[in-house]
Amino acid sequence: MAKLQWDQTGERFYETGVSKGVLYPVTDGAYGKGVAWNGLTNVNESPEGAEATALYADNIKYLNLISNETFKATIEAYTYPDEFAECNGEIAIATGVIVGQQKRKTFGFSYQTKIGNDVDTDLGYKIHLVYGGVAAPSQKGYNTVNDSPEAITFSWDVSTTPVEVPGMKPTALLTIDSTKVDADKLAALEAVLYGDNSNDPRLPLPAEVAEIITGKTVSSITITTEPTKTSYTEGETFDSTGMVVTATYADTTSAAVTNYTVTPSGALATTDTAVTVSYTSGGATKTATQAITVTAAQG
Repeated sequence: MAKLQWDQTGERFYETGVSKGVLYPVTDGAYGKGVAWNGLTNVNESPEGAEATALYADNIKYLNLISNETFKATIEAYTYPDEFAECNGEIAIATGVIVGQQKRKTFGFSYQTKIGNDVDTDLGYKIHLVYGGVAAPSQKGYNTVNDSPEAITFSWDVSTTPVEVPGMKPTALLTIDSTKVDADKLAALEAVLYGDNSNDPRLPLPAEVAEIITGKTVSSITITTEPTKTSYTEGETFDSTGMVVTATYADTTSAAVTNYTVTPSGALATTDTAVTVSYTSGGATKTATQAITVTAAQG
């Protein structure tokens, strides 16, 4: 048996900083293309709930009922991406003309915090993923320029709606610790979150994050059944109805998968002759292509 010891060299950990903010606006019910959020100065996570209500019976404290927990946050920044305008209840009616107090778009959000200790100030980092965010109106204070000018700091209170987590209660927050996750699998997740040469940045749901980090390593994917529709008119988007994608893993097993992505994901052009299907599991990403035809729109 070992005696407990405190504050050993290399074990004095701390967490600090906030950087690499990314906004993922919800479009057509799904998290859309991520955009960099520059000028991020503070993210304050403030969960609520999980409060105990005491019940008494037989002249004793019988039990505690625990309320559901909710996740809230405050985001502060010197600026925000144009794509956040609709999340902030702002809509442009003409170039440079903005109308406020409109419907607020739901969004996802990610950011990083640094991990250090007494011997290494850059030991690692945590990636925080926030789902189902809605920003509340906030105050803006404009002051005259003087001999000690300060930039305006924008601030938003964010409430959230949790998303499903397989086998667990729904949540609005995931945290990934770079000091504990396999480096290759972390790189695969970051390629999804921040984009790469082949794919736009996007926010994966918890089930996909779990598969990337803990799933079996995929070695190849095949489109075993073509989609019902393969002919399009320019301006339409790809419809995967009927398409079956089968993944083969490093252990030689295979299975049909559904949490794949397709590019291009937006409007198709006459120059598009195929779409690329991508699937990530166990730190590896594999692709397959599906041929399509796109004809010019009439009129």
